[in-house]
Amino acid sequence: PPPPRPPPPPPFFLMIRRPRRSTPLYSSAASDVYKRQLLHRAFSIFIFNSKDQLLIQRRAQEKYHTGGLWSNTCCSHPSGKKPVTNEASKRLQEEMGLSCDLRYAFKFIYKAHIDNNLIEHELDHIFVGISDQEPNINPNEADAWQYIDENMLKKKLEINPYSFTPWFRIIAPHIWKHYNTLYA
Repeated sequence: PPPPRPPPPPPFFLMIRRPRRSTPLYSSAASDVYKRQLLHRAFSIFIFNSKDQLLIQRRAQEKYHTGGLWSNTCCSHPSGKKPVTNEASKRLQEEMGLSCDLRYAFKFIYKAHIDNNLIEHELDHIFVGISDQEPNINPNEADAWQYIDENMLKKKLEINPYSFTPWFRIIAPHIWKHYNTLYA
């Protein structure tokens, strides 16, 4: 059997960024960051299998925001103590029980309303990887997963876009292009 999962982290702090700089200004409690709409760092991971299907997860209902919505393979916020790639790899293992090489694709800034009267305002670093491992999901983070091809995902996004997280709706239409470029 797989090793036991670590306990969920305590309320976390997010690194607040200076505009146009990579160094953090200060850290603040996540709830404060969302309420004040402060720009903070994040990363989103997109894992594909050898059939070019994307691994998506449904966020656990108990999540502090966007619980029950479908999203990319894994996402979180870097602490600023290690390179983002290292933190992304570690989080992929903690959340989905997966380990694979991650390649940096791009970064972008977005601002979106999420539930509980909160607003996400993130500088999101996007990573892509390939794995045929079966996920071993952490139930505190996700309650379902599936591999999906590009055409089926487009259909699902057209039919019911609000069953997906706001950041995923922004990234999804572009992710196959980046995947194909990185793994051509």
